[in-house]
Amino acid sequence: MRISLNWLRELVEIKLSHEELAETLTMAGFEVEDIEDRRTWANGVVVGRVLERQPHPNADKLSVCQVDVGTGETLNIVCGAANVRADIYVPVATTGTYLPNIDLKIKPAKLRGVPSQGMICSLKELGLPTDLDGIHIFPQENLSVGSDVRPLLGLDDVILDVAATANRADALSMVGIAREVAALTGAQLSIPAPGEVSVFQNAGALSLKIADTQACPAYIGTVIDQVKIATSPEWLQQRLRAAGVRPINNIVDITNYVLLEWGQPLHAFDKERLKSVGGTETLQIGVRFANSGETLKTLDGQTRNLATQNLLITANDKPVALAGVMGGEETEVHDGTQSLVLEAALFDSVAIRRSSRSVGLRSEASGRYERGVNRAELEVACRRALSLIAELAGGVIVHQEIADTRPDPSTWSHSISLRLDKVNDVLGPVILGEDTGELVAEDVERILTALGCQLTATEEKSWNVTVPPYRYRDLEREIDLIEEVARLYGYDRFCDTLPDKAEAGYLPLDQELTRKLRAALRAEGLTELIQYSLVKPGNSRQIVLSNPLFAEYSALRTDLLSGLIDAFQYNLEQGNGSLNGFEIGRIFWQEEEGLLEKDAIAGIMGGDRTIGKWSKGGKEQPMTWFEAKGILESVFQELGIQVEYQPDCRDARLHPGRTASLWIRGTSLGVFGQLHPQLRRDKDLPESVYLFQLDLNVLLDALDQDEILIPAFKAYSTYPASDRDIAFFAPVKISVADIEKAITKAGTGLLESVEMFDEYRGENVPQGQRSLAFRLVYRAGDRTLTDTEVEPVHNKVREALVEKFGVNLRS
Repeated sequence: MRISLNWLRELVEIKLSHEELAETLTMAGFEVEDIEDRRTWANGVVVGRVLERQPHPNADKLSVCQVDVGTGETLNIVCGAANVRADIYVPVATTGTYLPNIDLKIKPAKLRGVPSQGMICSLKELGLPTDLDGIHIFPQENLSVGSDVRPLLGLDDVILDVAATANRADALSMVGIAREVAALTGAQLSIPAPGEVSVFQNAGALSLKIADTQACPAYIGTVIDQVKIATSPEWLQQRLRAAGVRPINNIVDITNYVLLEWGQPLHAFDKERLKSVGGTETLQIGVRFANSGETLKTLDGQTRNLATQNLLITANDKPVALAGVMGGEETEVHDGTQSLVLEAALFDSVAIRRSSRSVGLRSEASGRYERGVNRAELEVACRRALSLIAELAGGVIVHQEIADTRPDPSTWSHSISLRLDKVNDVLGPVILGEDTGELVAEDVERILTALGCQLTATEEKSWNVTVPPYRYRDLEREIDLIEEVARLYGYDRFCDTLPDKAEAGYLPLDQELTRKLRAALRAEGLTELIQYSLVKPGNSRQIVLSNPLFAEYSALRTDLLSGLIDAFQYNLEQGNGSLNGFEIGRIFWQEEEGLLEKDAIAGIMGGDRTIGKWSKGGKEQPMTWFEAKGILESVFQELGIQVEYQPDCRDARLHPGRTASLWIRGTSLGVFGQLHPQLRRDKDLPESVYLFQLDLNVLLDALDQDEILIPAFKAYSTYPASDRDIAFFAPVKISVADIEKAITKAGTGLLESVEMFDEYRGENVPQGQRSLAFRLVYRAGDRTLTDTEVEPVHNKVREALVEKFGVNLRS
């Protein structure tokens, strides 16, 4: 907000220079983004009187003027403005004057052969906005020739561009800034109290209909007759220009002036135009939400398509304004307006924010309503506007209608408990000369009292603080009051000591193990993926959001596999080839007992992991089921855990004959398998696509074992091994994992490793069976084994296989 120091001085005593005031406000949380010193814009420009104007002898569009600037010598000035004439008062830049806005220093010159000893200035040349072409002519009479023009043009002022934080709605007004300056500097406030206005009640002149009292808790409609539309007085125009607002006419300027002074948006309607839109002589002002399909042409000339979240002001149920945002063009005040309806209202901040965003329109009014307008000073701002309309436009107030559903005024100021010990605990020590100390009770009482709070001592070093109504939105808790104490005491007056040196941190075990798991998967050539947790709805177990941003992202994912399949397909479509990747993320689902969630890890594989295809004729080699399984096995081996595989066919997305469930010590870990052929064809994917999904918590629990976290060294044997092969026919339904488990158990003591090296099905193999061959390696750590030691153990293995599985031994 642009703050005029001349205007601010009328509201609060200012003893600081503008640089010191800017520094004080910035340190208190109101950053001064720019200082506009207007006094430099017209330094050396004085009031002159044109005594005589003659046409230039050598140029049709130039004039030669004789100008009196009070020095006793008449200046000869060449002027190119069409509106220059004799006997007018004008701003004159004398020789040596520098005009920074046009970067020009005035020097004696000759224009078309005629000497010129200065320049008659326009407002644009002095840095002031204007719609008029030509030089500026002072409307006042009998001005003192040679006097400084800056007081006449409002250029004896300094403008501070202050940025208020989002929680300080009260700071978007001159009164709010004045209160803040008074609290910071201890200066005396002199905010004018608007006088009472006389209302001549005219029954039936206006009625109100508020359809939604939550969106509009208070509305004051005032009918004003005998209004004379004219140009605003110069003092009002100067204040508006200083604030960056363009003057329009006295009525519109008054509403803008009160908006800047008190932070209360107002709007003036032409009463006769309201009746014309409403279609009847009786006038009912309403507040309601728009119906779908309604339109409104706003003051900026744009026709707005309205939605159900747009709050409207209506005349006999016909839209005439976007409530709290902008008025309508059909009912605006114009030069022929003679009667008004002045609106002063409170609107809900959420309703105005949604309405403003839906039509893509923000205004000075909507910016204040969105932050929260002071509900306690609505009537004050309304009276201020009415008194100015009566004074500057000759308006007569004939009727006022009020709809008020605000809570009782006693609730507008709430109380907060504040403890001095808590203040010092949060803020820390303060600098007291060369020593340090703590804030004392007198400091806290002085600061909060200056802010308009009322303090009542409840016990030693604690208070019950009553917050003023204009701060009810941002002072809600004890910590808010502590922040105010720090802000006004001065952040720079607190000690900047650092806390004691902390001990070196460390990762929690689950995070450390998860990092290790990520590293193992990356080492196997898998790329980590990150995908949205929000997916399309369609699964009965999904958790559906009640307020989604988009319909495509309105449910939480129940697994990671669907997203990985889509990512695989997307990579192929973009020409990036098959994807080898994994994702660690959270999944969600609902059961009868409620909503559940857990962390999972999933992966998809199918691309050729080798680099350089020259040895294969430039062709990619599809990944086999066992190669994909080997990637998982390598990860498990790196982590040091044993995982069992069991046939599984429960997931319809996976191949029913090439899918296994994974288990750790009897606990289900997850699933691994090949993509179902039908799904593969539907998505046009290659045949060799494999997926896995594991329960991350189960995996981390399995890793949380002392022998895995702190592996112990195991001595290796320096003696040679003795290996034996064993071959047999076994039923197909018996898994190799079960056979290896039985062999390992039977050979305990001497058996070092067991590995299957051959499988055969076909000719000479009984129906429903397969031929398997294993190599068993026996070794002792303290000696070389002999055949007499190995054979009994090997025979024990053979007998265990026959007894447990009924295999038919071939060797």
